[in-house]
Amino acid sequence: MAEAFFSLFTLILLIPLALLAFLYFIVRPRPVKIPIKNRHVFITGGSSGIGLALAHKAAAEGARVSILARSRNKLEEAQNAIRLATGIDVSVFAADVRDYDAVKRAVDEAGPIDVLLLNHGVFVALELEKQELSEVKFTLDVNLMGSFNLIKAALPAMRTRKDPQQPVSIALVSSQAGQVGIYGYAAYSASKFGLRGLAEALQQEVIADNIHVSLIFPPDTDTPGFAEENKRKPELTKIIASSSGAMKPEEVAQKAFDGIKSGSFIIPCNLEGVALSIATAGLSPQRSYLMASVEVLAAGILRIAGLCFQWTWYTSIEKWHKQRKGSQRS
Repeated sequence: MAEAFFSLFTLILLIPLALLAFLYFIVRPRPVKIPIKNRHVFITGGSSGIGLALAHKAAAEGARVSILARSRNKLEEAQNAIRLATGIDVSVFAADVRDYDAVKRAVDEAGPIDVLLLNHGVFVALELEKQELSEVKFTLDVNLMGSFNLIKAALPAMRTRKDPQQPVSIALVSSQAGQVGIYGYAAYSASKFGLRGLAEALQQEVIADNIHVSLIFPPDTDTPGFAEENKRKPELTKIIASSSGAMKPEEVAQKAFDGIKSGSFIIPCNLEGVALSIATAGLSPQRSYLMASVEVLAAGILRIAGLCFQWTWYTSIEKWHKQRKGSQRS
């Protein structure tokens, strides 16, 4: 009896150890540390919200910081705010990310980039039927094509940098709406889901050049843009999105840089984001064999949890439509 118990205990112990050993062998890319101090960090959408918080954080960590946005006035306000808070002057560049030529001029003037942090984005929550196609195109052009423009402009100098042994980073700020589609987010989710495909393919293209790609997935964040978006947000969107609390831009910036410095491909920002990242890991690269083991072991459980969320959301949608039809009859 004791021998059988010992054999069972050994088997139970060996299985997870064997899994860890297997994952340690196969996870790619390998772990990396990306320094921020004394590096050039170039941040788009850097004049407000998350972008401004990222710029403050990078400056406080001793980076040379450049920020890009459309409004020269807002850029100068951000520049002054960062100078007052950190004593550091950041470089500012006014350009529309949809304009490749303008972006290329800004990137060339800024000089070789060590951390390209793509934070720009626009968002309107509205049912697709009510949304003008021009608005859909604007969302895709800014959020997705704008990222292509910046990467295309910055990549040649990143590849031919003086010290190829020093790792560099391209980080894209997506959204939890880039992990799961939400009512009223058709255009926005399409643009943010697109960033994942871009990031996964790009990482394979640039890994040989010691360039490391990260995807940041913040939840709702307490920014001026978030306050503006709530004015038009459909009632059903508010009901479904209410399950996730809003974060402060400074909290997102901290999580973002923690992930960038460790070379993480997927960077969640809160506990719900961690669960979403595990549930949607799919074929994404993973540097940590420990996190890979969590993804393997938790996938089934989180799929059940995901189905429960979908049940809750569709139940809310069904209930809302029934109530609206009932009020119209009366």
